[in-house]
Amino acid sequence: MKGTGGADSATAATAATAAAAPSQSFNLGLFFFAYYAHAGTFATYASLFFAARGMSAAQIGILMSLIQVMRIFGPNLWGWVADHTRRRVLVLRLTAMGALVSFGGIFLGQSFGHFFAAMVLLNLFTSAQGPLSDAVMLSSLRGDLANFGRVRLWGSAGFVAAVMAAAYGLEWYGVDALPWIAGLMLLFVVLASLRLREAPPAAAGEAAAPLWSVLRQPAVLAFFASTALMVSAHTSLYVFYSLYLEREGYGKPVIGAMWSLGVLAEIVFFYFQGALFRRFGVRRVLMVSFGVALLRFAVVGAGGHSLALLVFAQLLHAFTFAAHHSASVVTMQRWFAGPLQARGQALYMSVAYGVGGTLGGLLMTLCWERAGPDSIFVAAAVLSLAGGVVAALSLRWQDRADQTRLAAVSSS
Repeated sequence: MKGTGGADSATAATAATAAAAPSQSFNLGLFFFAYYAHAGTFATYASLFFAARGMSAAQIGILMSLIQVMRIFGPNLWGWVADHTRRRVLVLRLTAMGALVSFGGIFLGQSFGHFFAAMVLLNLFTSAQGPLSDAVMLSSLRGDLANFGRVRLWGSAGFVAAVMAAAYGLEWYGVDALPWIAGLMLLFVVLASLRLREAPPAAAGEAAAPLWSVLRQPAVLAFFASTALMVSAHTSLYVFYSLYLEREGYGKPVIGAMWSLGVLAEIVFFYFQGALFRRFGVRRVLMVSFGVALLRFAVVGAGGHSLALLVFAQLLHAFTFAAHHSASVVTMQRWFAGPLQARGQALYMSVAYGVGGTLGGLLMTLCWERAGPDSIFVAAAVLSLAGGVVAALSLRWQDRADQTRLAAVSSS
């Protein structure tokens, strides 16, 4: 009977954790909804606000690029603080409060220099919130892929709901209402962060390797390179998709509907991803996402005249963004679990969206100006193919490292 006591205790602890999971999942979903509602609204309409305040096209381009540039620095700074202190939720709350205070610079700004400083400070804080919340979610759900997707989809839902609601608000009250709308959403982010709880500590004995020793592994370097290539390909959409559709003769209602369709497709994937990962495996889903991206960008570039083809291509967003993002986050747990989790998510954001997004935006701008609108989707297809090749190398090097470790264990 003594031998069953530990098992009963473990079972009770597991049951308690499972019982606590729904409330924490609700809190995380609420945070994702608020965070992506703000991020989507501000990123979508900030250029219109800056133009109304007298900024030139070049100045607007610089100001908007700071969203990507600060993703190179902010996530790594706050990820280090979060992992070093083991207080990820506390750091998440502090960055939310810092972002809300910093947003006052957008209200008061009139000159380019003022807006530049405000955007640097604001995005220093907001760029950390995505990877930190992902780290909290991964720690809380402990590998539950079904709940992972069903929590994360609330971010996509917040994005769609807020962007559509803000469109009506700006139509009624003018673009000068944007700081009030986005600022209110930031307040909701702060309130949502106050509901989060620190995840239970990792099991005893989970020692983390030094960060530098992890980053030196060829498989890790190749993995991050593949994510940067995938995000670089998607800048063809993030930066130029609306303009491309407008040049093809589509009106703003159609353009808005196409964006919403893509986000709805990712919501569907997030909801069902647990079953898909169990059936096909994370690796296979990851590699399929690159192949689908190659198809998607080829269809957009060649089929801009056909609404049916464009609708088909937007539905593929479920794989090129949602599947790739979830598979990448899960894959990183191989190297960045436990004490390295926040820094792993921060590196993913910095390399993929910071470096990859910035360089991809520059490349797509060059292609658009030198070779015409269709060329950016050719470039995106090539980048997707390159990303798939590099991802395959990463998987091969992972297998080789596993074989080497097994051989070393067997020989000892």
